[in-house]
Amino acid sequence: MKHSLSPLLAALTLALAFAPASRAMAQAGPVELRILAINDFHGYLRPPPGGIRIDDPADKTKKIAVPAGGAETMATLVKHLSEGHANTIFVAAGDLIGASPLLSAMFHDEPTVESMSMMGLAISAVGNHEFDEGVDELKRMQNGGCHPVDGCQGPHPFTGAKFHYLAASTFERRTGKTIFPAYEIRKFEGIPVAFIGLTLKGTPDIVSPTGVANLEFLDEAETVNALVPKLRARGVEAIVVLIHQGGFPTGDYNECPDIAGPIVDIVKRFDSAVDVVISGHTHQAYVCEIDGKLVTSADKFGTLVTTIDLKLDRTTRDVVSAHADNVIVGVGTYDKDPDQTALLQSYDKVAAPIANRRAGAVTDTLSRTPNEAGESPLGDIIADAQLAATASDANGAAVIALTNPGGIRIDIAKKDDGSVSYADVFASQPFRNQLVTLTLTGTQIKDALEQQWLDPKRPRILQVSKGFSYRWDAAKPYGERVIADSVMLNGKRIDPKTSYRVTVNNYLSVGGDSFTVLKEGTAPRVGIYDSDALYAYFQAHSPIAPITPDRIARVN
Repeated sequence: MKHSLSPLLAALTLALAFAPASRAMAQAGPVELRILAINDFHGYLRPPPGGIRIDDPADKTKKIAVPAGGAETMATLVKHLSEGHANTIFVAAGDLIGASPLLSAMFHDEPTVESMSMMGLAISAVGNHEFDEGVDELKRMQNGGCHPVDGCQGPHPFTGAKFHYLAASTFERRTGKTIFPAYEIRKFEGIPVAFIGLTLKGTPDIVSPTGVANLEFLDEAETVNALVPKLRARGVEAIVVLIHQGGFPTGDYNECPDIAGPIVDIVKRFDSAVDVVISGHTHQAYVCEIDGKLVTSADKFGTLVTTIDLKLDRTTRDVVSAHADNVIVGVGTYDKDPDQTALLQSYDKVAAPIANRRAGAVTDTLSRTPNEAGESPLGDIIADAQLAATASDANGAAVIALTNPGGIRIDIAKKDDGSVSYADVFASQPFRNQLVTLTLTGTQIKDALEQQWLDPKRPRILQVSKGFSYRWDAAKPYGERVIADSVMLNGKRIDPKTSYRVTVNNYLSVGGDSFTVLKEGTAPRVGIYDSDALYAYFQAHSPIAPITPDRIARVN
């Protein structure tokens, strides 16, 4: 009898032993996790001109500009938002670097990587702009070391990122492996949470083809869904996706009415196991629920930090509630972080002599915002500057200059005294692309213009130099939108069989933005950098007034 009761007594003893622990766990409630998130910082170590535009609290029909951004203020805000939260993690959804202002770009974005590391950034997805200088340079950002061409330029050795890049959908064709880990699992009070990082499938179409020639970018949703069983096999139920792709909402920075764009379809195709999606790329601000998933984005240039508060069930280990809020990185609202200030000052000492050079002046802000035909005042000026830099026989004998709108990153804003510095010029053209003058026939020029609508949802209207003009018909099908007899140069119709010298940047010359016709150009002549061409144009023509865009006309 004694022996027959032993198993039962043992079981009762174990049950009694574990009962207090079970009750304690239930009484403790869910594990609370705060995620802080940013996206599309683009090296804006100092606040961007114009800050962030939000609805006017006094009149929702109007917008106001709020000074926001800068690493010094962001670092303080990140600390503030972490206070009182036992479990926090700081993450990013890509494009931390690339298309950066001079202070970061002059040092190949090493200052931004250092700044983010000092803030405690833990994980970042890889954005398309992380590939601006190619995959080898991106790996240097992670691992450290001197630039292979420019060497060690900064005030101290560059040791690489202390945060981890993730790239679930980006594979090296040679090895069949991802360029960085696909995901990272972090435990909070014993509960595992997986963070998956990936960039948009269309990256090869919007970066220099040479920089990603040996890489393959897979479908975003298919990549995530294939990882879900592997994560569950490791005991993971809570999944956060950091994706460099986004949407276009209406409403204010914490709203999400009528969101459209690629992120909507992608999220709807995600496995139901995905709980939170932190997005980017479109430079929008929103907090949404799409297909039962929390989806966020924090504007651009460091103007917002998203707080995402999760509750994790201690038994199921899954997310039981999720709430997000976009917080403005208000200049003057928070003190500047002294460590960030010291970092910026150390780089300023090296960069200031170049950055502060006077370029010239403007009579008013030169806007990059296009009209209904796709032409902008700043786009016209930049194209004119590139033509001026390559028009002489010695420099290429160009008669036309074309530049891509994606390379124009920010307005050249009018300051109180109207002055424009080299840093201002560089900020508007931060990719440091070299100018390339090619020989193209009239037919090839027309065909290249037709490729502006290769993606009908996101046409890329090239900015054109003075003397060149054309009309396009929005009602015509792809390949027939440019009205052939309207393509003019200095008042004369472009002859399909005649050859013309055309200046583009080296990004376009190798088929960037899917302008593959430009790869057919012959007799290439490589010139100066685009930002240097614009600097020289300011020196020669200041003060510069905005041009009324009238070179491109839209019919229908």
